[in-house]
Amino acid sequence: MRVLGIDPGSRLMGFGCVDRVGNQVRHVAHGTLRILQSLEGSSDRIADRLLVIHQQLSEVILKLKPQIMVIEEVFFAKNALSALKLGQARGAAILTGKIHGLTIEEYAPTAVKRAIVGHGQADKEQVAKMVQLIIGKRTFETADASDALALAICHAQMVRLPPELRVEFGLNSQGKKDVKL
Repeated sequence: MRVLGIDPGSRLMGFGCVDRVGNQVRHVAHGTLRILQSLEGSSDRIADRLLVIHQQLSEVILKLKPQIMVIEEVFFAKNALSALKLGQARGAAILTGKIHGLTIEEYAPTAVKRAIVGHGQADKEQVAKMVQLIIGKRTFETADASDALALAICHAQMVRLPPELRVEFGLNSQGKKDVKL
């Protein structure tokens, strides 16, 4: 099973891809899509950013050929405008995955942190360090890339758990949260 994790953003979008082979999780690729740099100064409008997200994420999907895309659930932000832009970027990523025929799963940030680090209040550095331990020493250009890998690893590990343990990690009784469009 090949899983693509997405840490959504309207300026930077992290991606991380893993294969689950038996009981092992193997690193395939990771990186950061730099949305604003791709606009080359032509525009900073959200509509243009969403198009770039679709184009760049489509390239990643076509190259890596995942079956499942895992994306971070919506969380509450202090700034309403930032939350709105994040939601729009997240929507563009979900739609792109569905256009490419992927199954879309979502996890709350605390569930991912609990699955990767062992507690839901872990900081980004702790998550990145545990991701490095799980997949082997790698460097991450941005925290977005390590967060995206954490999402992919979380899903790859969670699908093996019995339903009663999945609930403990903040998942529903089926063990995942499927986004239906």
